[in-house]
Amino acid sequence: MPRFSFFISHSKEPVTADSRIWHEPIPLRLDALLKHDEGAVSVSHADYFQAARAFLENHSFEILTRAVSRQLKRDVKPADIEEIRVRLKKHGEFYHPSRIKAVVNQQQLSFVLNVALSETGKRFIESEFHLLTRLNSEQPLNHLPRAYGFGRADRSNGKNFAMFLGEWFDGYHEFHISIDPVDKKSKIMVWDDTRGRFFLSADQTRMLYARVSNILTGYYNPASFERIFSWHHAAGDFIVRIEDEKPDLKLVTVRRYEAILENLKDTETPSDDPRQILQALLIFFLNLSIHTRLDRLDGIGEMVWSGDIAVEATLIGFLEALSIKPDLASLPDSTLACFMAYLAACTKEDLIDLNEAVVNRFNPRMPGFTVIKENLHPHVETLYASIQQLLAS
Repeated sequence: MPRFSFFISHSKEPVTADSRIWHEPIPLRLDALLKHDEGAVSVSHADYFQAARAFLENHSFEILTRAVSRQLKRDVKPADIEEIRVRLKKHGEFYHPSRIKAVVNQQQLSFVLNVALSETGKRFIESEFHLLTRLNSEQPLNHLPRAYGFGRADRSNGKNFAMFLGEWFDGYHEFHISIDPVDKKSKIMVWDDTRGRFFLSADQTRMLYARVSNILTGYYNPASFERIFSWHHAAGDFIVRIEDEKPDLKLVTVRRYEAILENLKDTETPSDDPRQILQALLIFFLNLSIHTRLDRLDGIGEMVWSGDIAVEATLIGFLEALSIKPDLASLPDSTLACFMAYLAACTKEDLIDLNEAVVNRFNPRMPGFTVIKENLHPHVETLYASIQQLLAS
C-alpha cells in the first residue's frame, strides 16, 4: 500500500496526529463567514486529511491509478504507487484544494484534489466535474484541467465531503492586481512563491488580458449561446506561467456553463436567427469586457478595477478567438465578418444603453457591483474608442 503524508501549504514538515494543527479547524474565507455558511465551520484538518485519504483509497485507488496511468501512458496498479503526499494549498471561496503528489518509480506526478467543505461548494462541485469532462470532450482547447474522478467521503463524526481529482498545472501561478511600491501604480502581480512574486510589464499585462478574453471566447458557443459563467479573477480562477517573456494561461474552474440569453436557458435547439446570434455575441462580449476588469487587491482586499489597458486587449483576444470559430449556416458570412459589421453599426449611445442593460441584470449584492457602476461610463468611452480605432485600421 502507498505511504501517505500530509502537509500544509509551504511547510516542509508533515502534519501528523501528534501535530498541534491536526485538530484545529480549517480556516474559512471571510466572505464564507459573512454568508453564515455553516457547512464547514467545524471541519478540522484531521477531518480534511482523513477524508482525502479515504477518497484516494476508494475502490483500490481506482481514480488515482487511472489518473497516473493517463499521465504515464501505461497501466499503473496501486502497488506501483510508492507514496502519496497530500498538501493543502489554499482556502478558497468554494473549495479547499490540495496538491496530490503520487510517487511512482521515484517519479513525482502532481494532481489537484478539489475539496468542497461548505454547502455552497458542495452545490457546485459535482456539476463542475461534469462540465470539465464535457467541455474537454466537446472543445479540446487544452485550457481547462482534465477531470479524473468525482466522489464523496463521509467521516464517522458525521462530516461529509465532496471532491474530485483533476489535472495540476505545473509552473502556473495565481495573479492579482497589486500596488507597485516603486511607482504606486496598480499592476498585475504573479504569485510565484517559489522564485519570488513579480509584476508584469505593460506588454505582458496586455497579452494576459487578451489571453483571458481569447480563452473564454473559445469556449463560447455562438449557436447555443452557452458560455463559461461565474468565473472571477478575485478567486484565482485563471493562472499564468511566463514562457519566453509571454504569459500562458489556464482556466482552472468551470462553475457554470449556460446560455447567456434567459429565454434560451432551457432549450437545446440552436438559434437560426442571425440577429439573435449576433445580439447574444455582443452581450457576451460586453459582459466579458466588464468582468475581466474586476479583481480583489492582492487577492484578498477590496474590489478593484483594472486600468484601461485591459479594454483593447479584451477586444483583440475576443476577435482572435472569433476568427477561428466554425462558420454558422444561418449567417451569410463568417462569424467574425458578420459580427464586425454588426459592431460597426453600434453607436456610442447604443453601447451605453447595452452596457447599462447588461449591468442592470447583475445581482446588486455581488462583490464589485458598486465598482462596476462607478466605472461603467468611462469604461464604455474607452471601449467605444478601441472599437473605432480597430474599425479604422
